[in-house]
Amino acid sequence: MQPELHPILVVTSCDRKDTCSTLSRAILENKLAACIQVSAPVESMYWWQGEVVEDREYVVSIKTEKRLFAELADLIRSIHPYDVPEIAAVDIVAIDEPYARWMVQSMK
Repeated sequence: MQPELHPILVVTSCDRKDTCSTLSRAILENKLAACIQVSAPVESMYWWQGEVVEDREYVVSIKTEKRLFAELADLIRSIHPYDVPEIAAVDIVAIDEPYARWMVQSMK
């Protein structure tokens, strides 16, 4: 693995699949991720404005590099229709070397 790569998985969610597609395409066109996966609808429950809300959402999993997180988060917020979108990252603690090389080549 290339030493400068610090891979992370960023997660957000959207209420509409077309929003996920628009968001994913913008992220990829800006070279802020190597790969994005959009899940089938899931049931989400969360607190919003003092109430427990139940919604159907699509989970968007974004494979990227830690140094791109702030720029990625800015882009997500600029496109996302939610007032407070989820933008959470976890470290990828192990990654296959050929995949890591491909990630490096796919991002800015």
